[in-house]
Amino acid sequence: MAVQRFFASLAAATALLIAGCDIGPELYSAVWAKEAAAPAASAISSEPAPQQKTQAPQSPSAQVAPAQPQRNQQLIHNVENAYQNGLANYRDGNLVAAKSNFDYAVDLMLSSGVDIKSDAELNDEFDRIVDAVNTLEMDALKQGTGLAPAAEPTPVDVANSATFTIDPTIRAEAEASLKATQSDLPLVMNDYVASFINFFSNSRAGHGTIVASLNRAGRYKDMIQRVLKEEGVPQDLIYQAVAESGFRPQAINPKSGAGGMWQFMPFGVYGLSRTGWYDERLDPEKATHAYAREMKKAYDQLGDWYLAMAAYDWGAGNVQRAVQRTGYADFWELYRRNNLPTETKNYVPVILAVTIMAKNPKQYGLDSLTPDPPLLIDTVKTNYAVDLRLVADVTGAPVQEIAAINPSLLRGVTPPDESFDLHVPAGLKDLYEQRIAEIPEDKRRYWRFHKLGTDESIEDVAHAFHVSTAEIAFVNQLSSTTDLNGVDALVIPVAPPSTSSLGRTAMYRTHKGDTLVTVADRFGVTVDQLKRWNHLKTATIPPGHGLYVAEPARIPAAARKGHGKAPTYSSWSSVQHHASAKTSGETSKSKNPGKAQAKKPSSSASNAHK
Repeated sequence: MAVQRFFASLAAATALLIAGCDIGPELYSAVWAKEAAAPAASAISSEPAPQQKTQAPQSPSAQVAPAQPQRNQQLIHNVENAYQNGLANYRDGNLVAAKSNFDYAVDLMLSSGVDIKSDAELNDEFDRIVDAVNTLEMDALKQGTGLAPAAEPTPVDVANSATFTIDPTIRAEAEASLKATQSDLPLVMNDYVASFINFFSNSRAGHGTIVASLNRAGRYKDMIQRVLKEEGVPQDLIYQAVAESGFRPQAINPKSGAGGMWQFMPFGVYGLSRTGWYDERLDPEKATHAYAREMKKAYDQLGDWYLAMAAYDWGAGNVQRAVQRTGYADFWELYRRNNLPTETKNYVPVILAVTIMAKNPKQYGLDSLTPDPPLLIDTVKTNYAVDLRLVADVTGAPVQEIAAINPSLLRGVTPPDESFDLHVPAGLKDLYEQRIAEIPEDKRRYWRFHKLGTDESIEDVAHAFHVSTAEIAFVNQLSSTTDLNGVDALVIPVAPPSTSSLGRTAMYRTHKGDTLVTVADRFGVTVDQLKRWNHLKTATIPPGHGLYVAEPARIPAAARKGHGKAPTYSSWSSVQHHASAKTSGETSKSKNPGKAQAKKPSSSASNAHK
């Protein structure tokens, strides 16, 4: 059913950022700042323009079904309506409104309160939805709408559409160089391989594709070779990634739905999880482990690395049947006897051609490559939702790079109720953990962290983030909305969609007859929380006394100074250059002399949901 396609917008939204597209703050906010765990009645984001199709919130009575089967059907019906509204907006070109509708559909499922996995019907529906995660993105790729980055062909894609000639000179030179080429794969030279070497060496399209792929490989080469060694398969299988994706971790095949660097299908048992929050097919390291295991299994079954490569493209069962049908357990015999599909015929020679060329770079014009610097990351275990923009804020790294090193996240935010491996630039883990502790767990999906610039005022910050100066002063426990003496950074209480920026986070001025019990009851908090947030030792509160009635940022005055600062990098290469430095105690020159870092939070109380 059509509802199976709505998840595709999740990867598309993050892909805009991954690709480094220049998107304005309004689009950026609209695409990323969505509430995933909010109740259905409040899950709709900002109101679309009148001509756009909207998803109206349901009345409370509509959200309660007397019987579980009826409730499940109602949930599916509501999700379908949200998807149809999004599809209508998408077709009309209202991409931001469409993203809002698709996010609302996702939120209905994730925040329904129904244990989806315990119900066979809903679990089946949810699995089918996840299996279709990339459908809308594929449409965007085909139509060039800008909802997803433009597709980039792989060497196999380019080669499949080309006409080849066999150059005897190219083959003779390749055979000569092959004698001195060392590889842990059995490399051979024949007309099929030589024709691809000729194409990738002498055609503009072929050579450009190989150069781009091998440059990109520098980012992942160390990790891939380590994983291949751990899994006990040949190191030179790394070049199969050139054929599969050109080393792009978010590559999506618009025909098959295969995704990631190793192009796993959206169905099958590979040990890679897929949810509404993340798709591990797009995680380079986890997908590489899964790839190596699949190749080892295919080799154990077929006894030949070329047949194992063919099996990875066409399926081990198909290759096994071709072997049984012909009586030849030899890739080249199957090729000559026309027992392989065209793509698979090209697939293995392409991998061999690329391997030979990469190992003889000078001979094939690849000696002037500029490989991307190796990926250097630290891993933080999270069990809370945190927006990648906030991760960028607290580490000082570009948000595009934070998204790029977390390519499996579909919504630009970590899952709220399960463990997740969040990647941060190497050397910044301590700084991340130090600064993220200042923000209550249940606010980390929306709140921001802002380092003050020279002569920047609280009014400037409030205007930039669309919050009030009073709200900023409250969460940072500032006594004034004008005096920032001794303050170098601020926690910003950015609002979730359709709510005020603080929600119930505010200061209450007590009246005659108020007690901590009545105030706690009025604002839905506990007396103990009021005491902690306001540092009260007694239950007595005089009239006119200001009380925090929700958790502020945890920033004690003693910690305003001396906190580790993130280095400022003008480019990602600078981050990588400094990655090995320990930054937990590192300091940098402040743009605002005399100002210290934001104070650490004053309270350990939290209303986080896990």
